[in-house]
Amino acid sequence: MQIESTSSRRRFLKGTLTAAAAIGFPIIVPARVFGRSAPNDMIQVAQMGCGRIARDSEFRGILRNSDVARYVAVCDLDTVRIADAKNLLEQAYAKKFGTGKYAALKTYGDYREMLQDKSIDAVCISTPDHWHAQPAMEAALAGKDIYLQKPASLTIKEGRQMADTMKQTGRIFQQGSQQRSDYNFRYACELVRNGRIGKVQQVLIGLPVDPSGDVEPEMPVPPNLNYEMWLGSTPLVYYTEKRVHPQAANLQDRYDRPGWLRCEQFGAGMITGWGAHHIDTAHWAMDTEYTGPVEIVASAEFPKKGLWDVHGPFHVRARYANGANVYISEKYPTGVKFIGEDGWI
Repeated sequence: MQIESTSSRRRFLKGTLTAAAAIGFPIIVPARVFGRSAPNDMIQVAQMGCGRIARDSEFRGILRNSDVARYVAVCDLDTVRIADAKNLLEQAYAKKFGTGKYAALKTYGDYREMLQDKSIDAVCISTPDHWHAQPAMEAALAGKDIYLQKPASLTIKEGRQMADTMKQTGRIFQQGSQQRSDYNFRYACELVRNGRIGKVQQVLIGLPVDPSGDVEPEMPVPPNLNYEMWLGSTPLVYYTEKRVHPQAANLQDRYDRPGWLRCEQFGAGMITGWGAHHIDTAHWAMDTEYTGPVEIVASAEFPKKGLWDVHGPFHVRARYANGANVYISEKYPTGVKFIGEDGWI
């Protein structure tokens, strides 16, 4: 009976996710909708990566749905961040349910150990870009459902491997495309899809760029950081704080924007950072989500010195089978502009 119930629960969740537009927080479905035969009354969630994005997005989303889903474990390669996450979440649960009315969160320094816990139903992955695809695949193979921050992967190859793994395992997977929940973007896409500006001719996407910064000195690895594992499958490079994330004593400064976002070894810069949102919006509006462009021509300037080496000024032209051209550059206002035969949005 448990196997049958679990299968029904998974089919229900999968259908729910397929029908809904992707939102900024993990979609949580109350166990009560499955009746008394539900596998458990609470969705057990584990957090992988406890940095800035997890604190701003995933923590808030799961806590907001604490009547149906509960954090039971947190994992990070920085022990300070583990302690901060455990403290934040347990204080929130104590305030909501009362002291002693919830189980203390388990903590892990290695996500592979955490994935062995069979009581965990789902994982939220909020790690740097180069640690997206691998843990997502391992989570699926361990029988967990996944909420993964964008972009999906650091390379096209590992993104394809991850998609294939999700299909093979049948796990529920949700990408963190929270811009789809924003009324302005959703409404604009609805108008474009319904032909309110006529046939789309051009789409202008504006994305910011990051500065190259200075050459940074080699520094001792902090005792609280597992830097070797943090590098993952990328080449070995010396540790310096601005290559990873802040090690500030002040809590607010500790979760400031991390430097790895501007290192090509770990991410591709704003073209995938915010581009994952804006380009997705363009595809959503043009109904080209499963096809994409038929031709791309692009150029960019890259820093010649300094620690941070992601793209500087750039220009992309992508041509689509429907005849539209999508232009992407830092020269356009940040956002998405659709230009059709009968007007623009």
